[in-house]
Amino acid sequence: QLQVVESGGGLVPPGGSLTLSCTASAINLNNYRIGWFRQAPGKEREGVACQGSRDTSANYADSVKGRVTISKDSAKRTVYLQMNNLKSDDTGVYYCAADFRLFGLCSLSASEYDYWGQGIQVTVSS
Repeated sequence: QLQVVESGGGLVPPGGSLTLSCTASAINLNNYRIGWFRQAPGKEREGVACQGSRDTSANYADSVKGRVTISKDSAKRTVYLQMNNLKSDDTGVYYCAADFRLFGLCSLSASEYDYWGQGIQVTVSS
């Protein structure tokens, strides 16, 4: 069973930057769609960014477009979420999720992902 582990969270001031990492146990990460999700206190989990299998195009939530970039290093089995110009609304627990799919565009719907990390806290505050 695939395992994914997030790292890189923490406290950052408004306007700052942070890069989250998601390391997977899969031998070939190109066979998986990868999504980043977040959940703020009292709110539902929402999709932030995703990348389809075999490096198909990425997709971003409107709230983060232009500020967030998802990328992958297959050799390191790691997917990154680079976040710039962070706002207080970006605060939450961030989750990495994966879905085995040989070919396919990604999705920002949490229900389409089978494997989830434990989540990592990101706090944007001065």
